[in-house]
Amino acid sequence: MPKRQRISGKLIPEHPQPFPAALRIGNMIFSAALGGQNAESGKTPDDPREQIAQAFTNMRSMVEAGGGGVGDIAKVVVYLNDRKDRDMVNAEWIRMFPDEDDRPVRHTITTELPGKRVIQMEFIAVVA
Repeated sequence: MPKRQRISGKLIPEHPQPFPAALRIGNMIFSAALGGQNAESGKTPDDPREQIAQAFTNMRSMVEAGGGGVGDIAKVVVYLNDRKDRDMVNAEWIRMFPDEDDRPVRHTITTELPGKRVIQMEFIAVVA
């Protein structure tokens, strides 16, 4: 068995580059950049709120497909096209991680994102 286990599934958008969307090594899960693309349709919503919500759904799908849960997510890096979208990210953040004493660390960066993406994220999870 390879050291790296590719994480994939019908609820996980495939990465267009020659590497997996996420992988597991031992008890750790690492994602590549993930956005708000719908895995089933392959489309990225035009509405920023929908796109941000879908990005969080994609993160949940990846960590669960890797054998973990959202409680195993230790660190998230969020890239935004526009800092004004931070409030929408915070709303999804609180929805996914409602216990303020049990949230991963997060870093948010404003940068130019490809295409019509308003958000891109990456995460590290440690599966118990």
